[in-house]
Amino acid sequence: MEKRIGVVAILIEGRDNIPAINSILSNHSDIINGRMGLPFKDRGVQIISLIVEGNPDQINALTGPLGRLKGVQVKSILTRAIGDDADAHRDTNFS
Repeated sequence: MEKRIGVVAILIEGRDNIPAINSILSNHSDIINGRMGLPFKDRGVQIISLIVEGNPDQINALTGPLGRLKGVQVKSILTRAIGDDADAHRDTNFS
């Protein structure tokens, strides 16, 4: 399956699931290229954004368990397939 690059946004209400979230992220660290977290303490909300690179099954294995946690919302946006196989289908005629 072809790899994709994408962004995963995680919105967390409350702090009860922070240990579970960190465990899931740690288990999928092989597809996470970058992570930024912003706490909004006065509102009781945390936002984490991830830059990921992996095939759809790997990315779904990360986002699925996160989205099933109470008080956690997950959205992702991914590129189309990248890599050698995808390059073969790309039009490179610039004339």
